[in-house]
Amino acid sequence: MPVTSLSSSVKRWPTTETVIDGLRRWCAHQNERRTDIVALGYFGSYARGDEAFGSDLDLVAVVESSSTPYLERARTWPTHTLAVPTDLIVYTADEWQTLLDGRGRFAEVLSNETVWLIGPPD
Repeated sequence: MPVTSLSSSVKRWPTTETVIDGLRRWCAHQNERRTDIVALGYFGSYARGDEAFGSDLDLVAVVESSSTPYLERARTWPTHTLAVPTDLIVYTADEWQTLLDGRGRFAEVLSNETVWLIGPPD
């Protein structure tokens, strides 16, 4: 999150290295605490290298299966502990394969951009 110094109104955003190092530790911790992770990575501006002040972190997770509805799955992941605001998408392995098989624009972006820290999914 942006930080303001006590003696200045200038806001500073965490460095890319801080964000990615923290993400690597976070992914390792998630992999230790969850047994269902198939793959976990990031895409978007941080993956492309064009992040800037205010950029959020876009994450994608693939889990073996889930009985939780798609739109509610990300709520159980503690992304609030990461250095910048985060958007997380959680797919089951079957949903991931269906997405890729559909060959839509978003599937293309995820296939081409995602930097996998755990995985990639097969």
